[in-house]
Amino acid sequence: MEIEELASRDSYLDRAEGNVVEVGDGAVVLDRTVFYARGGGQPGDTGIIRWDGGEVRVTDTIRRDGKIVHIVESGEFPDPGTPVEGVIDWDRRYTIMRTHTALHALSGVVWRDFGAKVTGGNMEEGTARMDFELDSISVDFGKEVERRLNAELVKGYPTEIVYMAREVALQDPDLIRTKVNLIPEWVQEIRVVDIVGLDRQADGGTHVRTTLEVGEVEVVKTESKGRANKRMKIRIK
Repeated sequence: MEIEELASRDSYLDRAEGNVVEVGDGAVVLDRTVFYARGGGQPGDTGIIRWDGGEVRVTDTIRRDGKIVHIVESGEFPDPGTPVEGVIDWDRRYTIMRTHTALHALSGVVWRDFGAKVTGGNMEEGTARMDFELDSISVDFGKEVERRLNAELVKGYPTEIVYMAREVALQDPDLIRTKVNLIPEWVQEIRVVDIVGLDRQADGGTHVRTTLEVGEVEVVKTESKGRANKRMKIRIK
């Protein structure tokens, strides 16, 4: 059974109706969900699943055996077939969206101005880190990147979601730079997040519509994680 994943199509939905498909071991699977499953460095959504006569708290959302699984607190669970409404913790999700777009913009600035590829990244609510193929890094370098990044964010680059055939994506130099070839071969349609004019990456996460929504970003730490692998940690204000 194919699950309708609404977050990949519209990051701004905060609730949606669906039906329970499976229940067990502290988890609930729905046939239609607004919750984002943890992946690509982005944490899973939290929130509430409610139905007529009850509700349960969702503490995490993961992907297991190709399904989006809502990890729930102990208590009463709805039976399979029950119609429910899923409601995400919107303030948390929106902060993560701003953080995720900030990371992509950071990647675009560092690639454009310093020619450094991304080697890894991770984020939480309002904070994140990104690793780059750089020979060296310093506090002054981090502050210069911070200045350039914030100068770009206020220009209001729009963020677009584009779906591309795999063979087309593998020919895109920007997507090759961000290692689209590491996406499993069974994925034949690639979801691309395009901060138009600044950065373009294969990505399954949630983002804000424009860099104006990100706000101001601070580079709070720079550190070496080994030869040609340097890390910047950021915080959105």
